[in-house]
Order: sequence, then C-alpha cells, then structure tokens
Amino acid sequence: MSTAGTADSIDPLAALRAPGDPEHDVYLTGTVFLDIIFTGLDHAPVRGTETWARGMGSSPGGIANMATALARLGLHTTLAAAFGADVYGDYCWESLATGEGVDLSHSRRLPGWHSPVTVSMAYDGERTMVTHEHPAPPPAGPAAPPPARACVASFEPGRQDDWVRRAHTQGSHVFADVGWDDSGRWDLAALPDLAHAHAFLPNAAEAQRYTRTDTPEQAVRALADLVPIAVVTKGAEGAVAIDSLTGESAEVPGLHVAALDPTGAGDVFVAGFMTGTLAGWPLADRLAFANLTAALSVQHFGGSLAAPGWAEVAAWWALTARQAEDGADCGELVRRYRFLDELIPAGVREWPRLRALPTIGFRGV
Repeated sequence: MSTAGTADSIDPLAALRAPGDPEHDVYLTGTVFLDIIFTGLDHAPVRGTETWARGMGSSPGGIANMATALARLGLHTTLAAAFGADVYGDYCWESLATGEGVDLSHSRRLPGWHSPVTVSMAYDGERTMVTHEHPAPPPAGPAAPPPARACVASFEPGRQDDWVRRAHTQGSHVFADVGWDDSGRWDLAALPDLAHAHAFLPNAAEAQRYTRTDTPEQAVRALADLVPIAVVTKGAEGAVAIDSLTGESAEVPGLHVAALDPTGAGDVFVAGFMTGTLAGWPLADRLAFANLTAALSVQHFGGSLAAPGWAEVAAWWALTARQAEDGADCGELVRRYRFLDELIPAGVREWPRLRALPTIGFRGV
C-alpha cells in the first residue's frame, strides 16, 4: 500500500496511476436532494403539536452522499445529475463542485424544475423523513457513461439500467447495493444488472431474503457464486465478504460508537470499500476501513456532511494509538487497523478539518 499527499489530499490510488488511465475513478448518476436535517429532538413529532429541535443543518443529499464520501477519500469522482435552477440547486451545485471537488461536467441545470427536498428529523438514533419531489426530468446521464475505473449502482427489483451494462462493457467495475423489495418476492432473477456487478453489497436482511438463507455468512457464500466480490453488511456488528478474484474471505467486527444519525452510513461504507478495492488492499483491510468510515460518519448529523475525509481517519488513528500507549484496552483494535500506518503520511495526525457550513443561510463566510 502507498499513498501520496497530506491528510486532506491523500490519493489512495497514487501508486497505480499511469498515462492513459481514465480521467475519472468513479462515475455516479442519480437524484440530488437538498437535505434539511433537524436534530436534538426529544421524541418523534406528535400530531397536532409543535416540536422544537435544538439544532438543524442542510446539505446535498441523495446520490450526493455517495459522491461526497468518495471525493473526500481521494477518488476522482464525476456525477451526472439534474440540478434545479433555484437557490437550492445553486447551493447543492456549489457545495459539490467547489466544496468537495466533485466533477459536474456531466450534470446539468434545469430551468423551471424545483430541486427535490427532504426534511429529516433525527432522534433516538433513528430518523423520520418527509420528501417533496416534482416528476423527475429525463435521465441526466450522457449518451454513454464516461470512462471510469468504477461506477456505483443501486439495483431495484424489475428495473434494468442500460447505463450499467454500457459501463460494464467499457471496463468499469460496477459496485452495487440493493433496496428493500416491497413486493416481498426477493427474487435474484428480478435483478438483471446483477450479471454486470463486480461487487454486490446488500445488508444482512436483504441478502438473507434474496438467498433464502438464515445467516449473513450463509448469504455471502451464496452470493459469491453469482458475483466476483460479495459483501454482506451487518450494521454495528461489521461485515463479512468473499473475494473470488483473490480467493480471500474475511469477517471484520464493527466499531462500537455513539451513533447520532445513520443517514448516509451505507453510502460511506460502500465508498470506503471501493477505495480499498480499487487500491488493491487485502480484503480484511477493505472491510475494516469501510467499517471505520461508516462509524465515523454516524457520529455526526447529516448525510454528505458527515462523510469523513482522511484528516478524520488520521485523527481517529492517532487517538486510538495514543490510548493504546497509555494502557487503554484497545490492543486488538490497534492490530486490526495497523495498516493505516502505511496509508497516512508520516507526521500527519491532524484533528478533523472544518466541514462545509451546514446551512444554506450563510454564503461567502
């Protein structure tokens, strides 16, 4: 493993880059929402009453969660999405392009189209959401996805996305998750794009239903017969995976943290796993890194703004190593994450950088 840069600009693929490589590491397409998050609620909203929140923030959401998570980990990320020509669209565009360095050359602004908005209320480690969205415009993606090392897809039962096939044909590695099957059929044959997946990352409940198995371990073995890399996430309990390309299998426990808001944690896990996979890390390290990035994200409110960068990873590793030296019972944790020493440049142990201001109310500050 090797990287280059400072904590805020580590390039995990530095050792692999060569002339003629694709301009982009990852291609994404989907819907960008303006997320407005209310925090510090004592309970869920009650009908007929006014509920007070002790905090609030706003950030780009939807596919922007994944784009931000990937960009903050140093992957060259391009997003094809529609943005409303309104103040909300201005904010989301500026936050992604200027604040996060996401390439938006394949995105477009749509005059007269209202940006989708989601209001999320976080309490007791859970969330309740309300969304307003006008009918979606035609797909924002180009006639063919641009060349990229990888792309991210979200499968839905009965739906086939032609861009996924085209990306796969062009040589992009497709990393995919899947949503809940409201039909209750849980039929793998209803996921036609699964044949194009390089890595498939469902959660345990989804994986067990699709494979008709009783445990995440049984489910990942069944999925490994269908895709090169199978990962089953187990929430706070970690993840299990099989990489048939390298012959590796691994199970890594999660990190126990005080979770404030789970919004976007799944996207951050996928981003962390993608980073390690594209960089060629051992499977156990990929899972551990994905667990870590997801755990760091749930300790903050909001979706895209909660995604950690390398500065947050470096700060966590410095604190953990120091606690071990001081006699804290975290020796196993240090052994599991010792690979971070090779990834984070010597001497770089900064505390987290300032994230983007979590509101559209402040501009030019």
